[in-house]
Amino acid sequence: MWPAVFIALIAFAVAVLAVGWLARSRAARIALDEPNARSLHTVPVPRTGGIGLLAGIAAGWLLAGAHWSWAFWIALALIVAVSLLDDLRGLSAAIRLAVHLLASALAVLALLPEAGGLTVAIAVLLVAWMCNLYNFMDGSDGLAGGMACSGFLCYAVAAAFAGSTQFALMNLAIAAAAAGFLVHNFHPARIFLGDAGSVPLGFLAATLGLTGWQQHDWTWWFPLLVFAPFIVDASVTLARRLLSGARVWEAHRDHYYQRLVRLGIGHRRTALLEYALMAGSGALALWALTLRDALQYGMLAAVAAVYLVLLVLIERAWHRPGVAHD
Repeated sequence: MWPAVFIALIAFAVAVLAVGWLARSRAARIALDEPNARSLHTVPVPRTGGIGLLAGIAAGWLLAGAHWSWAFWIALALIVAVSLLDDLRGLSAAIRLAVHLLASALAVLALLPEAGGLTVAIAVLLVAWMCNLYNFMDGSDGLAGGMACSGFLCYAVAAAFAGSTQFALMNLAIAAAAAGFLVHNFHPARIFLGDAGSVPLGFLAATLGLTGWQQHDWTWWFPLLVFAPFIVDASVTLARRLLSGARVWEAHRDHYYQRLVRLGIGHRRTALLEYALMAGSGALALWALTLRDALQYGMLAAVAAVYLVLLVLIERAWHRPGVAHD
């Protein structure tokens, strides 16, 4: 097995080179993200960066000797294929959701072969939701790449401490590839992830989270806390839009990170604030694994209260008289 540092460097280097080529070559024109009324960017930007990130992950996984069941590989291939088609040609929300649910079911049945029907159903819905929420949260420079770098690095550290060396290396490869993508995606972004990058990252965040739970590397709440900055924002925003009667499948600029950008904080400072939140959530998640159960749940309650306060503060700033929602 190759050393962890070497695997991380290869995944990082492949992602940097592949994403850089996709941003500068003729391939940049294959799929352009044209600005519209719901965008935060003002000029067309290539949205093929996810292909380069996946290349970095593939290189790292090859060196790490990654192995999954055939059902998992098929599920991941379905997620990548439908996402890439959506980037290139555009697909209806119904088709995307159907494929997400099918792929999620294949992956969950492969990862949790002995689980009961209710557990499987809940897990399938959670994986499909993670695919979509990661895509929803990919709307500001450096945000989704930063969450992948932080989240999968936490997975890698927890797996390493649990003795799951190969699993730790697989997560490390994803984190390193995400860091390579960030070289080209931090503000001002020269390329975006696109669905081919964001949806597979959400799928991997959910399925690798389930894998770590199934093999007792961490407890059930660990992935939720590690990816809480994305899960909380996307889930609360969805609930708020449902209650207001909005069409939740349509693009919008109502996420809390989008409100921060539109309030004048900007892409760069919003990304840095989110990075701090990601690092804090990840560090707390790792620390909480060392605590007794009662203390773990007390810490989770405290974290939930902190997120509630943050959401309220953003809401108050957003609805303050005289604030222009440009």
